[in-house]
Amino acid sequence: MKSAPEVIDDLSLAPPMAATGTEWAVISDQVMGGVSSGSMRRETLAGRPAVRLRGGVSLENNGGFLQLALDLGTGGAPVDASAWAGIRLDVRGNDETYNLHLRTTDLNRPWESYRQSFVATREWQRLHLPFTGFTPHRTEYPLRTDRLRRLGIIAIGRAFQADVALADIRFYAAQTVG
Repeated sequence: MKSAPEVIDDLSLAPPMAATGTEWAVISDQVMGGVSSGSMRRETLAGRPAVRLRGGVSLENNGGFLQLALDLGTGGAPVDASAWAGIRLDVRGNDETYNLHLRTTDLNRPWESYRQSFVATREWQRLHLPFTGFTPHRTEYPLRTDRLRRLGIIAIGRAFQADVALADIRFYAAQTVG
């Protein structure tokens, strides 16, 4: 299995391509009959290039999510991120709570994930989300960072207007957090 490189996406490639060689995609609850809708755009915010997810999250028809998703390996292949302590992201938004979801090869059902919440403030901020802070959701499998397959920035669980932007996302080592 391929070892995960530090950089997941630094927005150095033309959209929707990420530094991983995979493409960002918007996924909504419409895949299961919901009515949430959103879009992804590459734009400059406060002087920084960013990939931005905007849209309306609706709870109608048992829905309730918008996701900016990225496979970590080409063709959905997993990567081994066990050498890293967590994920660092440079993010801003509309002062709402969002989730970072991780998926591994152990998970087969679309509702299974490992989750950690964060608030995307109106100013750029650098967040460090340690792997130890991710909570299993609707799975009994522990998080295996040596089998990471996908990540997603997700607006979920309540009706609201999502607006979250990402300027950089990468793995970080324990000694890089001060």
